Amino acid sequence: MAALADPQALEQAWHRCVRDAFAHQPAGQSRAGNERNALDECKDREDAYVAALMATRPLSMWARAWTAIAEPLSAWIGILRR
Repeated sequence: MAALADPQALEQAWHRCVRDAFAHQPAGQSRAGNERNALDECKDREDAYVAALMATRPLSMWARAWTAIAEPLSAWIGILRR
């Protein structure tokens, strides 16, 4: 379980996931489409990596406020894009 909280290990797992997901995209799609789909497939690993990074760095009051606003907003935008 210690590796799950290690930002470096989580970053490597995210990069590996993106590379693997990109390699398995269907032929005939645009490169941008392949990239977007690969990133979507690995969103959970990206979220874990970002959370681990944030946990290791103290946030200022402004950063916490921005996080509280940006996270729901980005989730809402993600829903609209689908």
